[in-house]
Amino acid sequence: MNILANDGISESGKNKLEEYGFNVDLTTVAQDQLVNYINENSISTLLVRSATQVRKDIIDNCPTLKIIGRGGVGMDNIDVEYAKSKNINVINTPAASSKSVAELVFSHLFGCVRFLHESNRTMPLDGDSKFKELKKSYAGGRELAGKKIGVIGFGRIGQEVAKIAIGIGMEVVFHDKFIDEASLEIEFFDGQNILFNMTSSSFDEVLEDSDFISVHIPASDKYIIDSKEIAKMKDGVGLLNLSRGGIINEHDLSVAIESKHLAGAAIDATETEPLPKDSPLWDLDNVIISQHASALSPEMYEGRRQIFIENLKKYLNNETLLHICDLEKGF
Repeated sequence: MNILANDGISESGKNKLEEYGFNVDLTTVAQDQLVNYINENSISTLLVRSATQVRKDIIDNCPTLKIIGRGGVGMDNIDVEYAKSKNINVINTPAASSKSVAELVFSHLFGCVRFLHESNRTMPLDGDSKFKELKKSYAGGRELAGKKIGVIGFGRIGQEVAKIAIGIGMEVVFHDKFIDEASLEIEFFDGQNILFNMTSSSFDEVLEDSDFISVHIPASDKYIIDSKEIAKMKDGVGLLNLSRGGIINEHDLSVAIESKHLAGAAIDATETEPLPKDSPLWDLDNVIISQHASALSPEMYEGRRQIFIENLKKYLNNETLLHICDLEKGF
């Protein structure tokens, strides 16, 4: 079986696949050359991340293609249903990144409420001459325990966020159009576990009642949160988007933060990537922006590698594959 990892794969992943007898090609093929390359090299499995687009032209014109694998949750760059109609298996790795994303949510959240991002900038500049003033100015940080976090979108990632929140003493409410109830099992290092049964709230209830709101939904062709939704939030809310760009209206967000209606925001995915230098978000001290890296960790790559390898082995043995097109439906 010839595998083309067009958007790259770790060296350990390549080595493990080769141990099982797969031929792994690490060539990065330009989009307009992909059909010819797949056909000329009899590629049966195409592994991609977000850069490569797998549309109808590739699906229709590459008869050797049997599996399309997406490293991650979102499948925006693959015509999934069309591929399935042509008997091509589409695999993603939704479970592999959940913990990584959830932990970055709280990296942002802890940093925001204790002004760590601001302190890290000002201490090197003024720490020696204005130490007492800085200490006083950053003394207003909040504790997360006892606060309410609203989670919009309660798939795997949203549920992992809820588990961490519960673990540090936060109250959790969630809204999801497709999930009315959820049972969260929180496992501890010594083998103990606790089960939490949760019921979905309305979208407006989450907006109106939460101290912090974290959004975890697939890509959308319209804003899920703009000025109308922001107006429903109480003063001082912190808003986090570590899912997809274009879900939150960034202009309306910046206005709400500048007016101090919202306390701040943490953004990992922006509408345009990278975020343009003239974006008003850059001028706001209480906004943290990261580089769409929420799912990236060594543990995530290892989990992704294991899923791909298990799926390819099962395919060769005519067994049922894991995580076939396992998509988050919405919120």
